[in-house]
Amino acid sequence: MGRMAQSVSPERGAAGPGAGRTGRLLVAAAPWAWPLLAVSVLARVGATLTGGSLGRLLDLHVYVDGAATTFSGNLYGFVLQDGAEGAALPFTYPPFAAVLFYPLHLIPFTVLGVAWQVLSVAALYAVVRIALRMALGDGADAPHIRTAAVLWTVIGMWLEPMRVTINFGQINIFLVLLVMVAVQSRRSWCAGLLVGIAAGIKLTPAVTGLYFLARRRWAAAAWSAVAFAGTVAVSLALIGDETRRYFEDLLGDADRIGPVGAPINQSLRGALSRIAGHDLGDHGIVIGAVVVFAALSVVAWRALDRDDRLGTLILVQLLGLLASPISWNHHWVWVLPMIIWLLHGAVSRYPGARTLAVVWTAVMLVGVSSVLLNPRTAAGEVIGGSPAEVVLGTVDVALTIVTVGWTAWAGRRSRVSPARAG
Repeated sequence: MGRMAQSVSPERGAAGPGAGRTGRLLVAAAPWAWPLLAVSVLARVGATLTGGSLGRLLDLHVYVDGAATTFSGNLYGFVLQDGAEGAALPFTYPPFAAVLFYPLHLIPFTVLGVAWQVLSVAALYAVVRIALRMALGDGADAPHIRTAAVLWTVIGMWLEPMRVTINFGQINIFLVLLVMVAVQSRRSWCAGLLVGIAAGIKLTPAVTGLYFLARRRWAAAAWSAVAFAGTVAVSLALIGDETRRYFEDLLGDADRIGPVGAPINQSLRGALSRIAGHDLGDHGIVIGAVVVFAALSVVAWRALDRDDRLGTLILVQLLGLLASPISWNHHWVWVLPMIIWLLHGAVSRYPGARTLAVVWTAVMLVGVSSVLLNPRTAAGEVIGGSPAEVVLGTVDVALTIVTVGWTAWAGRRSRVSPARAG
């Protein structure tokens, strides 16, 4: 897959012998691409339905069962007791999400679970197609790139973030799709509306407002704030007490969401807490690290080509992942668009882009943070003692810092010496 970057970069088009070989390989693979995807979907759905998948759609159960209590006056007192794992899982999303999820409890859960997983894969394919279009423009419509999109979807299904998303019945891939559709829209009201609604469902997409600001889409940024305020207003009108409880008492309570020190929390706070051996909370070290990384992200963004919209979006989302107190491994579904950006986008011509993409793919196929998870760390105890565990426990965070730093270095280097950037 890595060689496709050389053949389809907009700066190079489809010229060259390497491009021809890659195109021919993809054309030859076309008859097998969709059957391969179908087999992968059947394997994922079958594993979950037969209990062979660790997630067992637990988060979807929380959405459905928690939202069923939306109008009971005890939404944020709801806790799903998971007997198999011994976990107590509360409903942690904004009240607007509960309102949207409420009708789900009327659907037989098995039917809902199968549909949710299949639609998750469909959303992943749509995300891949949009990412390729943002990277390649009209070149994304070429038949061999359409085949590549199917193959990237197959690969993406087996990367840790999407594996966990499907296993647990998470909503992240749908939110990523909303954001990707939003940034593609030329209508400011539509772009802002989609991002505002996504943030109303789960707060993390709100960081996309920084993308609008970076691209000087002032109206879209304003519309996203208005749309988010609208989700709060709807929630206040329908479940006022629960809405006030969420925004006044529960917002920002990371401990309620989960164990900050668990290795599956790949945020700066999580990584630094594991190094320190205890949850650092809002310690100055954490705040300082976020500020420094934000500054590095700005330098990287300024080093990008002016029309690299996908690169800007990736940098913003990486900043959101590291700055958030909690960034579970299933939040990292942005990794696949980032790998596509590294191999197909404007930065694909920079030295080291392919290497970074391969390393990210390998780490996510292994699922390092999931491998490190055990009953002790899942219960909230941070990793400590073993240097290997501490180092491995920061892998996503460390790779993100390296990737953003590389973007800043490679982008500036290419401007100073364009002849050496090819």
